Amino acid sequence: MSDQNVFQTISEYGVVPLVTLDDPNDAVPLAHALVDAGFPIAEVTFRTAAGGEGIKRMAKEVPEIIVGSGTVHDVDHAKETKDNGGKFVITPGFNPKVVDWCLKNDMPVCPGTVTPADLEQALDFGLKVVKFFPAEAYGGIKTLKALAGPYASLKFVPTGGVGLNNLLDYLSLPNVAAAGGSFIPPAKLVKAKDWDGIVKLGKQIQSMIFGFSVGHVGINAGEPGKASSVNDAIAAMFNTDFRETELSYFTGDIAEILKKPFVGEHGHVCVDTRDLPRAIAMLRRKGVKFDEKNFAYDAKGNLVSAYLLDEIGGFAFHVRQRPAK
Repeated sequence: MSDQNVFQTISEYGVVPLVTLDDPNDAVPLAHALVDAGFPIAEVTFRTAAGGEGIKRMAKEVPEIIVGSGTVHDVDHAKETKDNGGKFVITPGFNPKVVDWCLKNDMPVCPGTVTPADLEQALDFGLKVVKFFPAEAYGGIKTLKALAGPYASLKFVPTGGVGLNNLLDYLSLPNVAAAGGSFIPPAKLVKAKDWDGIVKLGKQIQSMIFGFSVGHVGINAGEPGKASSVNDAIAAMFNTDFRETELSYFTGDIAEILKKPFVGEHGHVCVDTRDLPRAIAMLRRKGVKFDEKNFAYDAKGNLVSAYLLDEIGGFAFHVRQRPAK
């Protein structure tokens, strides 16, 4: 992974786990737990003396994890991060000396910002991603929405008051690259060395972020007359409304009946998600290939549906941005 795209990669996960270590011996098992949890990222803070050693051990012994430092107040800690194999630096406030050193030494940096003056400095340095801290204390969602207009080129990593109760609200904002916080891994689980508990929690958070559900089932009727008959039968049985498109009939959210031959030996399954870009990134990480000729976009050019290349059990699958109700 190049220095230039580390924060882009992090944004594909949507979460930056905030790690504060009291015991450096916890670094490696914790890193493995975060990888298994589906969030192979660790912002190891310098709030304790174990921070630097923790970064070093994670970087050396768990190459799958993207480890960097947090709570960086000075250039010395930025240097220590790089020397120990860290991949990024995150600061609580905008420190021009730290930002300048990082940029001159090919160390990705995400400095803390909270005011337009901070953001102007970020633009002067050519930054694209900045931290927004403390997020909730400075207006949270409302402030980030207000900043989207004049600072459209910037993406934010809000931390401070971000938790499982409002994580999805932050990730729904187009100018949020990722959200950070100690909601994963919780300090109590780290202290208890409950690595399995961290894995379980991470998988629960992934389920929250993606929110997968069946949108509808596609039925390959083959020709318009048969499609109409199938549509009428389903609509009558379940009292659903239906609508007709050039390609198919939709009976509510139950089925799409195709008028002409389409993908899938037997048909297709539409899987809805609340976050299509991150869902696609996750599937690509698993080695899933996509049939890009069957991608669908809305009037603004946003991707709204993506077909997988391979069938499963004779069915094609496509992942769709969940339609607004």
